[in-house]
Formats: sequence, C-alpha cells, structure tokens
Amino acid sequence: MKMLYIADLDGTLLDPSPALTVYSRDTLNRLIARGVQFSVATARTAATVGKLLDGLHISVPAVLMNGACVYDLARRHYVKVETFPLSAILPTLRRFRIDGFVFSIENDALRTCYERVPTDAARVYMEDRVQGFGKVFTQLPDLSVLRDVCYFSVTDRREKLLPVYDALRELPFLRVEYYLDVYHPENYYLEVCSDRASKYNAVMFLRETCGFRRVRAFGDNLNDLPLFRAADEGYAVANAREELKAAATAVIGSNTEDGVARAIAAMEDV
Repeated sequence: MKMLYIADLDGTLLDPSPALTVYSRDTLNRLIARGVQFSVATARTAATVGKLLDGLHISVPAVLMNGACVYDLARRHYVKVETFPLSAILPTLRRFRIDGFVFSIENDALRTCYERVPTDAARVYMEDRVQGFGKVFTQLPDLSVLRDVCYFSVTDRREKLLPVYDALRELPFLRVEYYLDVYHPENYYLEVCSDRASKYNAVMFLRETCGFRRVRAFGDNLNDLPLFRAADEGYAVANAREELKAAATAVIGSNTEDGVARAIAAMEDV
C-alpha cells in the first residue's frame, strides 16, 4: 500500500534554531533510499524550504504557504497554485492600518512585495529571510497594482491582529489563518489565501495525483489541523498545542528530540 509521510516544519520537523538536525536528515534519507515516500507541509516558501532542507532527498512535491502552493523541490517547479484577488482584502487592511507581505507566482518564481515595514515584528520577519535565505522583497508604492496573488502574511501582536482576523474571515472565498509565532511567542501570524488553498486540499491533491492510499501526518500548531483531517493518522509532537494533541492519533517525541524521524523509523521498523 503506497504510504505518504508528511510533516510540518517549524516546531515539528525542525529544531528550535530552526534547522534540520543531522540525525533527522540522515535517518530520513536512509528511509527515502529504502522507498519511503516523505514530504513536508509548511507555511514557508520555496526559497526557505529549499535551504532548510538542503541535503534531504525529497522527491514528493511539498505543500507550501499552508497549501496555497504545491512545489516540486527537485525540479523547482510549481505543480499547483491557488490565487485570489488582492482587492478582496485591501480595504480591510487599509481600515485597520495593517501592512504585510504579498506573495505571487510569476514565471515559476515567487515574488514578494510590500508597501511599508512599520513594526519591529515585520522587520525581523523580512531580515530573517533576507539574511538567512537570500530572499528578495520588492517595495511598491501601492500594492493595489497587484491583481491575483497566492498569499498574504503579517506578523504582529495578538491584540492588533485579532480584530483584523475577525473582519477578514467574514469575507467570501478566502481562508484566513491566525496562529502563534513559535519563535517569537509575543507575536501571532495572520495569513490569507484562497479558500481552495489549504493543507487539507493540497494533501488530497497529492493523494490523487501520486496515488497515495494512506497518509501519516505530523504537526504542532493549529494550522496543522487541516493537515490531520487529510491524513489517515495524525501525530502531534510533544511540544504541540493542546488542541492538536486532542485531534491526534498519538503524541510522539518533541522537535528537540527528532520526534518525527524517530517515529517514522519506528513505524518502518528501521
């Protein structure tokens, strides 16, 4: 029976630094060499995932931007992209004076744009990705020149983002995510994409196109609940949110203990 193992990255497969440990990389590569099918489902983009997982021999397309994209890491090709009109959310963002980052795919490449970087949280978000991953951000005088985009992301204090979340989730044809930043717990992420874009739909797409009969998923945060719903079995790492543990088949070792790699090795009797 063709089985897919699929793991969230931050707080799940990656250690707190964040990085893929040598043990996890080598263990997963041994499993992949034996025919185990493994991939990841993350809020991150291709640029950061490619660097974080350098040396890991993934052949199954990855789920990126919480399901807005399915991306073939080996071929550097977007297999599937879900878009929405940026004009649908701009009035709400303007009303609450929210500035974030907008992502679109052009000619198989990701473009990331912004108008302003008004907060320390947003500045850290951008600097981490520029310095750590060589990511390019483009400043525009007015984001309204953009039309169809695949993702919007902003990080800020809970009290500032919560009313924006409540307003945006009332809009049709959109999916809005709101969850804790595991690296900066004083902040939350607010992310918007098409209602067709989700870890659930992306994993179901992989099941159909790649012929997976069973899926075992691994996660830690609220945005992994859709991932668990698409899987036959869902495993929460020990450091996961209690809500995810409650929805899990079982709880495994934490991300500081190589919990995902050890669990898959045990399931495969390696």
